[in-house]
Amino acid sequence: MAQVIAPQPASAPAMHALEGRKFFGHPRGLSTLFFTEMWERFSYYGMRAILLLFMVAPVTAGGLGFTDAQGGAIYAVYTSLVFLTPLAGGWIADRILGQGLAVLYGGVVIMSGHICLAFHSPATFYVGLALVVIGTGLLKPNVSVMVGQLYGAEDNRRDAGFSIFYMGINLGAFLSPFVCGALAQQDWFRRFLGSMGVAPESAWHFGFAAAAVGMFFGLVQYLTTRRHLGAAGLFQGRARSAEVSRSRRLLTLAALAVLAAIAVVAWLGSTGRIEITREGIANVYGIALALTTILFFGWLFFLGQWTPAERRRLVVLTGLCAASAVFWSAYEQAGSTLNLFAERNTERMFLGIDVPSSWLQAVNPLFIIIFSAVFAWLWLKLGKRDPSSPAKFALGLVSLGIGFAVLGVGAVFVKDGHRVSALWLIVAYFFHTVGELCLSPVGLSAMSRLAPTRVTSMMMGAWFLTISLGDYTGGRIAGLYQTFSLPALFWTIAGITIGAGLILALFVKPIHRMLERSS
Repeated sequence: MAQVIAPQPASAPAMHALEGRKFFGHPRGLSTLFFTEMWERFSYYGMRAILLLFMVAPVTAGGLGFTDAQGGAIYAVYTSLVFLTPLAGGWIADRILGQGLAVLYGGVVIMSGHICLAFHSPATFYVGLALVVIGTGLLKPNVSVMVGQLYGAEDNRRDAGFSIFYMGINLGAFLSPFVCGALAQQDWFRRFLGSMGVAPESAWHFGFAAAAVGMFFGLVQYLTTRRHLGAAGLFQGRARSAEVSRSRRLLTLAALAVLAAIAVVAWLGSTGRIEITREGIANVYGIALALTTILFFGWLFFLGQWTPAERRRLVVLTGLCAASAVFWSAYEQAGSTLNLFAERNTERMFLGIDVPSSWLQAVNPLFIIIFSAVFAWLWLKLGKRDPSSPAKFALGLVSLGIGFAVLGVGAVFVKDGHRVSALWLIVAYFFHTVGELCLSPVGLSAMSRLAPTRVTSMMMGAWFLTISLGDYTGGRIAGLYQTFSLPALFWTIAGITIGAGLILALFVKPIHRMLERSS
């Protein structure tokens, strides 16, 4: 049962976490959250690096034998749900569990999902994806909220703290493709499996199993060091049991409604009354996702009871969420379109070694590890000249667009089976990294700083909702890989992101004035 404490602002410092030893000059509790998120991201990005490649690989090679369109549809729905469920996970933490227990339970469910993926059957494949989705929904928004709870409202270390936390995310993302990708794709491991009497084509599932081991390490680390968090993550809702009971009943009814809807659709499909295809499911999901987004922000503005200052802040957060949706719709093609580009269109021989395409997924997190500390130092060094969150968002969009423009040039030389140097991808990933560091940790910080106290976790969930929109779009674009001109595809994305960044730049000063009136 979650421990109930008196309500306090989400930005109030957890005093026990702020005392004693420090972590790079920050509260020691940051190290607990740093390594918890590092191992969780190890499991997620390790699996993501091989997921689409596994789905489109021939059955004879151990894959599922899906077409690009089928694999892209499943990838789109799965990765989108990973960032949609934090909306519910934030609500559950605010109303029922508290952030600390939500992180713990989420990690257990994620690990269970990866274990299911380690078995070769369609049933365990889809169950595994569903469990990872549910677990991530509980863990992802709440670990970020807990980072914000380590700092006071006026603590100028907040953005730097989120940048350090973000480096932990990318440390896990950097290491995991080498482990999971090597187990899934390297010939030496397949030969080893054969020598042990194990089918070599089952190598994919050892890659998924490695993701489960990573999440296990994260859980052990969290349980053994959570004492450093102090009051951060403890239940901060109303102490009335009736309020918690109503929330639990609502959650139960919602879960039963979802299960009933799935059962009805499955029955209609099995009896031939409707035709169910992977692309059809993805199309329906896309419509539902758009409606969910509209309804959520409609509720936020028209049904919520906000003070004028809170409403102005919500307007700013909504604008940042819109910019975020554009950014992630392009950026999150790293695991889909750009992964296929690495597999099919890049030359990957290095020092006589045929580098697995999944290893190129480590380039972006490597750049982030290198430059996260630089950006954390830069924001502190600028002091009063530090650009506002909207200005950083605009810079991030423009930099991301430049990366896709570079890929557009490289894609011109892809024809008649000719492969281009992997340097095109590496340069593009550099610009994507600069864009990400300008937008993602800054966005997390803005959500925790500007959101009304009583819905902090839910607003963090709204942030991940925008990533969900981006993931869905990026996954569906992967289905067009063989039917669309690559240069035109990359240049179109570049034009949209750069244009969005320039438009946002025009509103930086009005947004700044609005925030000054809300302070």
